[in-house]
This record gives sequence, structure tokens and C-alpha cells, in this order.
Amino acid sequence: MLIFIIRRLFQTIPVLFGVTLAVFMMVHLIPGDAAQIMAGEQANPEQIEAMREKLGLNEPLHVQYFSYIGNAIQGDLGTSVRTNRDVTSEIFSSRFWITVELALWGTVLSVFMGLIAGIISATRKYTFADTSLMIVALFGVSMPNFWLGIMLIYLFSVNLGWLPVAGWGNDWKQMILPIITLGTGGAAIIARMTRSSMLDVIDQDYIRTAYAKGVSDKLVIYKHALRNALIPVVTVVGIQFGGLLGGAVITETVFAINGLGRLIIQSITMRDFPMVQGTILVCTLMFVLVNFLVDISYRLINKRIDLN
Repeated sequence: MLIFIIRRLFQTIPVLFGVTLAVFMMVHLIPGDAAQIMAGEQANPEQIEAMREKLGLNEPLHVQYFSYIGNAIQGDLGTSVRTNRDVTSEIFSSRFWITVELALWGTVLSVFMGLIAGIISATRKYTFADTSLMIVALFGVSMPNFWLGIMLIYLFSVNLGWLPVAGWGNDWKQMILPIITLGTGGAAIIARMTRSSMLDVIDQDYIRTAYAKGVSDKLVIYKHALRNALIPVVTVVGIQFGGLLGGAVITETVFAINGLGRLIIQSITMRDFPMVQGTILVCTLMFVLVNFLVDISYRLINKRIDLN
């Protein structure tokens, strides 16, 4: 296990290099003068030059990159053009933790609903329950988040008045609709993946042997079949959770949640490219970390997996 962890850490170095290079090149791939874009259309030449000096755009490209890397390693992601605050402080204020909390609860809901639906479908193959659950899962995959969020607001907030329209954190009721919106699509994908994986495992010889020995259905399903079917499901869950950290933009916008996704949209609108760079870099690093933890979890699920 230790050798595997060390090897995986070294394997992430090229990924991190590629990520930092892509994020760094964002400013330089903008059509036109990046300093003029961030300074604004009404900026005079002195203001544009001051912006260029502030961003270090007068330096050679390789000097800018290594300076960016050195500052990022120290936790300095630059200064926001919009608020004139440190980007790192702005990101890791309440916004980052709101997005993490939203993604975490959305993932918990999707795993809970998806596993239950997938297990029921796999153990009752081609029955009415299986067909109904897979049809619901198909609708869950097909529904856009923004449409589902708006429909939930219209039904439970506007018509029934049971839940708040927007916000996060002040009241637990504010969390219900965003979590359902974010977790529904993931639950549908996990349900389909669990069903497919479970069906592959159930047809194996050792499952039939367990039944022949008189092992109870619950023990066979939950100890033998489900445990061995979880590997692809865990992979999907890890990808979803990593994606939700940076992909909850639509949900945060619909419910007016001040998370990272909404911060990215606001920064793009205001042409605050240092903030856009910082948020994308943080979200990508979190995605790499989640995938690293998923790889380690494989051995915890099935000790027979050789990670070395």
C-alpha cells in the first residue's frame, strides 16, 4: 500500500504540471491585450500599463510561469481585480466550504438513492420494480439541473410554500432543494452502474456456490455480490464528487448560493481573470485529490486487489 501511494503521488506530478500550465495560459490565450481587457474599456494607457505591471505581463513568458508556480506553492494565487483582495483568501472563505458541503451532501444523497435502486433492480431483474426504477433513472439522467431546480422551486417554494426559494446555511430547509437538484442526476447514474455491475457479479460461479451452500440471500447480496460490484461504482462516485466541486455552477446560480461555482461566473462576467485562474486551479487540484483517494479505497473495499 505504501509503495502504491508513493507511486501515485509521483504520477500526479505531470498532471499537476499540465493543470498549472493550462491555467496559467488562460490569460495569454485571451484574444487581444489581457491587461486592457481587465482594466476595462474606458481605461487610459497609464491604467493599462499599471495593470500589465501588476500582473507581471511585462516579463518573459517562462519567467511569468515559474513566478506563478512559485507563488502558487506558497499559497499566493494573486490579487482579485474586482475586489482587490487576495485570491486565496477569497476562495477559501465561506465560498469554498459551501461548495464542499453542497457537493458532499449531494454525493451522499446520490450514493444512498443510487445504491438502493441499483440493488433492487439487480436482484429483481426484468420485473416491474426493475423496469420502473430504470425508467426513473433514465429520467434522472436526462433532466438538466437548471430545469429540475426551477421545477422544485415552483412546486415546493412558490406553490406549496414549504421550503425557501434560495440561500444556503441559515436554515436547514434551504439545503433540501439544492441537494436534491444536485444529487438526482448522480443517483440515476449510480443506480444504472450498480445494476450493471451487480448483474455481472451475480452470474459468477462463487455466487452460485454460496447459494448452493445455503448462505442466506442477504449475506450473498451484501457481503459477496455488492462488495465485489462496488469498484466501478466507487470510481463513478469519485468522478462525480470531484466534478461537483467545480461543476455545481448551475445549482448555485439557480438557488443563489455563494459558492465557488457562482464565484467563477461572477469573475468571468467581471473579467477578473486572476480569480478565474485561482478557482479553476483549486477545483482541479481537488479533483486530482479525490481520484487519488478513490484509488486507495479500492484496496479497502477488496483486499485481494494488488495495488503494487
